[in-house]
Amino acid sequence: MDERIHQAELLYQRAVYGGDIGAHAQADRELDAVEADLALARGRITHARFLACRDEDPDGAREDPDELALFERAAELYRALGDIRGEAGALLWVGCFHQVVRCDHEAAARALDRSFELAVQVGDSVTRSDALRYLGIQAHAAGRPDLARERLEESTRLRREAGLLPGVASNLIGLAYIAAGQGRLDDASVLLDEADEIAGISDSQRILRSIGEARAELRGTG
Repeated sequence: MDERIHQAELLYQRAVYGGDIGAHAQADRELDAVEADLALARGRITHARFLACRDEDPDGAREDPDELALFERAAELYRALGDIRGEAGALLWVGCFHQVVRCDHEAAARALDRSFELAVQVGDSVTRSDALRYLGIQAHAAGRPDLARERLEESTRLRREAGLLPGVASNLIGLAYIAAGQGRLDDASVLLDEADEIAGISDSQRILRSIGEARAELRGTG
């Protein structure tokens, strides 16, 4: 049993048998924290299912109506609990949903900017790196390659420091596309070579497929 659910059970007993009125509010907070974590976890699994469907059939992938609701519920609960780190993480996924599933970069940027701001506030370098990745993608889509490169390079630096190898490899693919778009084809090739090596070490098969796709696309532009 989750420790917080166990604690809520103890608080229930204190309220019912001991007459501790204040135990009600404390139990609610414990259970709200559990609900927030569960909503975020369910939302992420739902998002992973969308990505798997898109890999299988790019034109057939459909949004799950529960995904955004789960992320927004998590953000709402974390905010009410005063859990800034949790809220930053949930807002990151709200932004990811808008960008990846709906291709709505404007809505994504609002959530990602706030996620980044909160992550800086609490020193959460992992959420910062993730927010910067998606903000970099947003800048690239908006035709601002220099800003996109800056954000992705900073995201990559943070991911290297945290030892998040698959995330590093994923960012390097994005940086390769930016380099190719700026005519730096040699740089793009070097970036993909490094991404390939890192993805191989971390056994990131999905990223390896993306690297192969990127090489094929960039050969067509060379």
